[in-house]
Amino acid sequence: MIELYYSPSTASMVVHWLLIELGIPHTLRSLDLDKREHKAPEYLAINPAGVVPALVIDGQVILESPAIAMHLADAYPAASLAPPPGTLQRAHYYQWFFFMANTLQPAYRAWFYPTEPAGEANSEASKAMARERIETAWQRVDTHLAAKGPYLLGEKLSAADFMLTMLMRWSRNMPKPAHTWPALAKHAALMKARPAFKEVYAREGLSDWT
Repeated sequence: MIELYYSPSTASMVVHWLLIELGIPHTLRSLDLDKREHKAPEYLAINPAGVVPALVIDGQVILESPAIAMHLADAYPAASLAPPPGTLQRAHYYQWFFFMANTLQPAYRAWFYPTEPAGEANSEASKAMARERIETAWQRVDTHLAAKGPYLLGEKLSAADFMLTMLMRWSRNMPKPAHTWPALAKHAALMKARPAFKEVYAREGLSDWT
């Protein structure tokens, strides 16, 4: 039995999308963030960080969207969404997941919640620095895709591309969205054309960035 604790348009989206892409039977457990259901004691017992997603597989909890995405790709090898362990492609696969988790996600956190790292008085400076980090990161990815794309691992789609697309979507209302870079725009178009992308949008009630 697989259960996904999620909220629409959050970091849980990549997990929800992959569950659909891989055809994995699952049950959705929606959390209303405005009602702070993610901070309720019942959910904190599942995820002490009080954030989404949390994936529960036969009673065992897995947290952190990049880790869950990598696990799903390994657990369902028939889809070929992860390179074989021990290969250089696998190393590059890890590289991109860590880049997204260590560079892009923290920068987004600072953009959306600028008072956290610097306090109310420095929130504008915090946002400016976060924007610079995000745009620098997108330039790096765009350069890579232009030279070695269309996917992060070249011609081969991987779970990392699903994570990348979700993070591109997060920039949709920023001053310079990710899709303004040409190679990233090509990547986004390929991913948004996938039937599972349309399905996760329908299930989460999303309509922007199509």
